[in-house]
Amino acid sequence: MTKERENHRENVAGRANVEDTPELLAYYKDLEKYDTGALWTVANKIEPWEPVSQSVPVVWRYDDLRAHVLRSVDLVTPEKAGRRVIYLNNPGRTDVSAAVGWIYAGLQVMNPGEKATAHRHSASAIRFIMEGEGAYTVVDGHKMTLGRNDFVLTPNGTWHEHAVEESGTPCIWQDGLDIPFVNAMEANFFEVHPDLSEPVTYPVNDMTKTWGNAGLTPSGGDWTKGYSPMFKYEWEPTYEALTKYASATDGSPFDGVLMEYVNPTTNGPVMQTMGASMQMLRPGEHTKAHRHTGSYLYHVAKGSGHSVINGKRYDWSERDIFCVPSWAWHEHANGSDTEDACLFCLNDLPVMRAMGLYREQAFGENDGNQPIG
Repeated sequence: MTKERENHRENVAGRANVEDTPELLAYYKDLEKYDTGALWTVANKIEPWEPVSQSVPVVWRYDDLRAHVLRSVDLVTPEKAGRRVIYLNNPGRTDVSAAVGWIYAGLQVMNPGEKATAHRHSASAIRFIMEGEGAYTVVDGHKMTLGRNDFVLTPNGTWHEHAVEESGTPCIWQDGLDIPFVNAMEANFFEVHPDLSEPVTYPVNDMTKTWGNAGLTPSGGDWTKGYSPMFKYEWEPTYEALTKYASATDGSPFDGVLMEYVNPTTNGPVMQTMGASMQMLRPGEHTKAHRHTGSYLYHVAKGSGHSVINGKRYDWSERDIFCVPSWAWHEHANGSDTEDACLFCLNDLPVMRAMGLYREQAFGENDGNQPIG
């Protein structure tokens, strides 16, 4: 591109390098009086040439956090705290509390016999169970027992509460919500249940038993809500499905063997604003790098390895959580030559796709892998 054409392109895009004269500076000052401004002074910030995420890659190591999460049990009760959660804060996001992009996340802990007050909100939420036995959640009267690596939905507008049976053990799970996105839309509501708890009005685990049968949907099923009726996606059948798929496919060069959690009535995302997937990296597998719009929050469900994000290596182990900001180059590597590794991923791709904003690009150099700086 010639210098003349490049300058013309910059001018058309409102990125001209206008020299500030005393007259122009006085003009800008006058505009401020009317709560207005000149676009050409801020065009690069308002409309960049490509996505520029405020989030930065982070690995939250479970071995570092677990003791601090458990210590909160001795310091505050669920009644006083509302929700006993240690949230994940991306150091690049100084405007909101977010783990990456517009996704909030935290680690919640409950002791045996404890119960959190029932409530509902406009934000959609997920739970990914990390450790413990005896935990359960109730969503609009549907009770679900929870085991490690189970993936659970508490969709927007649904009454929900969490608890651990007296016979259980301390339980920790990851919360993931679209709170920053809903707040940015200025549409968030929060309401406490008038009875502080909700009755269980259906058989235990009925939604998974009804909707979680591969290739089969219930006769007369008339589910029309915008989120999946299968409130719990269990780890065992998920891992079994990945293993079967891995035996029948070469997988993606960028993601290994990846399967998306879906709404069984639409085959679309589990919720309208957040999607989720589970991917397997086979022994010794190292994917090629790519980037895409949309924010990814990974949870290491099994194994260990590392990811290269924008040219920097990040090591991870089981139950660690790490993030990949929008439009960041990334690739993943399994650290074992004998065992597979599995990554759960919470993302905002339903929003990207619904608004026509999803774009993807492969790394075109060095045989698809980034040089590590």
